[in-house]
Amino acid sequence: MKSTETEISYTINNSYSTLNTLTNKTKHVWFVCHGMGYLSRYFINYFKELNPADNYIIAPQAQSKYYQGTKFKHVGASWLTKENTLVETENIMTYFDAIFENEKISKDKKLIIFGYSQGVSVAMRYLAKRKLKCHHLVLHSGGIPKELISKEFDYLSSKVTLIYGTQDEYLNEKRIAYETERAKLLFGNNLTILPFEGKHVVNVDLINSLV
Repeated sequence: MKSTETEISYTINNSYSTLNTLTNKTKHVWFVCHGMGYLSRYFINYFKELNPADNYIIAPQAQSKYYQGTKFKHVGASWLTKENTLVETENIMTYFDAIFENEKISKDKKLIIFGYSQGVSVAMRYLAKRKLKCHHLVLHSGGIPKELISKEFDYLSSKVTLIYGTQDEYLNEKRIAYETERAKLLFGNNLTILPFEGKHVVNVDLINSLV
């Protein structure tokens, strides 16, 4: 007998984390997408040194959670895998839509889209699909989705910063060269490249220097 798969649609609940308070005096709103293995409530702490009066941080939470290690104590999360990627991407896009609808960010705020590691792919896909305008796009230690092409970002005139560690265990010289060339092709003169001496870690000093 042959098994079959049936796709259905249903409503789910998911959380996201915020840091500081969105006020009339807020200058920058950060939308920060964590890497694989993180939970948003912990990932958001990398942004706690930013001036709280000027910066409001929103950290979406990847829906697919799993236990890390063999002791089943610590929980992490993942945005996407190679399984059913197109459908899962659309689910994430709808989730991001709901966050922006809920937050009601006014146009006078400077929006910063930040992706770290696996979060780079979902952040870039969201911009490409929704044509979301932002003040600054930050790509930190992650891979650019292969399907994205330059014309999908023709609308985007913002600053783009590519950050990576020169000792990143997931990025050898060949991969670094490939990702930087891809970024140049997509963003041209809007791109700034900021390598740092270090491994696959969130660089808080560089985050603090972006505003």
